[in-house]
Amino acid sequence: MIPAPDLAFTLNGRTVSTVDGSIGAPSMRLLDLLRLHAGQTGTKEGCGEGECGACAVLVDGELVNSCLVPVGQLHGCTVTSIEGLPRVDPLVTAFARAGAAQCGICTPGMVLAARALLDRVPQPTLDDVREALAGNLCRCTGYARIYTAVLDAATDAGPGKAGGR
Repeated sequence: MIPAPDLAFTLNGRTVSTVDGSIGAPSMRLLDLLRLHAGQTGTKEGCGEGECGACAVLVDGELVNSCLVPVGQLHGCTVTSIEGLPRVDPLVTAFARAGAAQCGICTPGMVLAARALLDRVPQPTLDDVREALAGNLCRCTGYARIYTAVLDAATDAGPGKAGGR
């Protein structure tokens, strides 16, 4: 049997790898690695089928559903979960101020979807926000407060500063 090649990627600024044992089998879902092995429990499992966005994380700045990504595909990548965002990120403040989080299941995925949007489009329109968050389902808020929070974060950060980093 041929041994699996070494695998390593960056998770919230820290290298994880098969060499140090912080990554299990390459077929393990990124969601399971985050929650069960890396202690990053902010990422939630909703549907487990990539339909709800509760498990959304950023991989090299792109939004992905971690329930669909085997860790074997992440070699050399940079993964950011909700725990990897700065505590002073304008989005976190705006979500709290707007009352955009209720039960909290969708919030990490919503915040990361919004972060991906603001990194691409620092001053989005309401339509931009709706489109960017379309893959994230919320059963509590009705979305209006979430949209307000994203638009407020963009405004608070000022033109070209919505990245918050």
